[in-house]
Amino acid sequence: MSVTDTLRRPIRDLRISVTDRCNFRCVYCMPKEVFGCDYRFLDRGELLTFEEIARLTRIFTAHGVEKVRLTGGEPLLRRNLERLVAMLAEIPGLDLTLTTNGSLLAKQARALKAAGLKRVTVSLDSLDHAVFAAMNDVDFPVDQVLAGIEEAAAAGLTPIKINMVVKRGANEESVLPMARTFRGTGHILRFIEYMDVGTTNGWRMDDVVPAAEIIARIDAEMPIEPLEANYRGEVASRWRYRDGGGEIGVIASVTQPFCGDCSRVRLSAEGMLYTCLFAMKGHDLRALLRGGASDAAMAGAIAAVWRGRDDRYSEIRSSETIGLHRVEMSYIGG
Repeated sequence: MSVTDTLRRPIRDLRISVTDRCNFRCVYCMPKEVFGCDYRFLDRGELLTFEEIARLTRIFTAHGVEKVRLTGGEPLLRRNLERLVAMLAEIPGLDLTLTTNGSLLAKQARALKAAGLKRVTVSLDSLDHAVFAAMNDVDFPVDQVLAGIEEAAAAGLTPIKINMVVKRGANEESVLPMARTFRGTGHILRFIEYMDVGTTNGWRMDDVVPAAEIIARIDAEMPIEPLEANYRGEVASRWRYRDGGGEIGVIASVTQPFCGDCSRVRLSAEGMLYTCLFAMKGHDLRALLRGGASDAAMAGAIAAVWRGRDDRYSEIRSSETIGLHRVEMSYIGG
């Protein structure tokens, strides 16, 4: 019996953080007084090597994983990232993707494509630079991100997904301009409810713009209709423009939790395995790797973690979860 047969549901999606460094502070890892210039990032020796990441990925894919997403921090800050991409691209049947803030994408898109990367997802919360900067505390312009999207499309890293986190009082007025801009481009714009990931972003329920409101705003100007999910456990509900102008997605993990269909695990830059975006603790795979564990032993350890998971944070989000210390988005990626 394979490890997959022992799991309640096979792990389908592995998200790998390749760096704990980020060249901007997103809405998940603010405030700047926590993640400022003096913040201690991991020493190089604490990070998984490319060889260790590739070995772990092979173990995961041999037992059910079909998709691997490289995240961060900001993954394009990892030196020689295209070498890791080439190593992972050698694994048969793997859907290899990457999520980035786009600031370095224009410079690296063609090399990443040549190495075997298939697609990219770009985080972009507004087309208005003042709003964009306020949301993300950045020192690079929106045009730099848009140039990265353009270069990625030219390189063939398509379809490109563009993630917009929507926060009440911050950027909800950017929803329609974003929809207008990317409609008809072939890119898939996805709106994400502002989430209480980690404990440092000052999240309040009042900050959430519900998915239903986002859909209504768009539908009032550009009529849309629902689409079937591509697969069970897809986090984004899919919608298409009735005139054929393309597709959008909405991720409603706050107002419409989907814990029961989750098939994702996350691997931090130094080898901690997390079974939930809102996890309070991880499981140390690096110690097994560097302690001489066989592939079979590693696979068994992963299966045991997955079988024992009882993550339902988004379903029980309430007084039960207030005050819990959760892992930060900057640490395990999206």
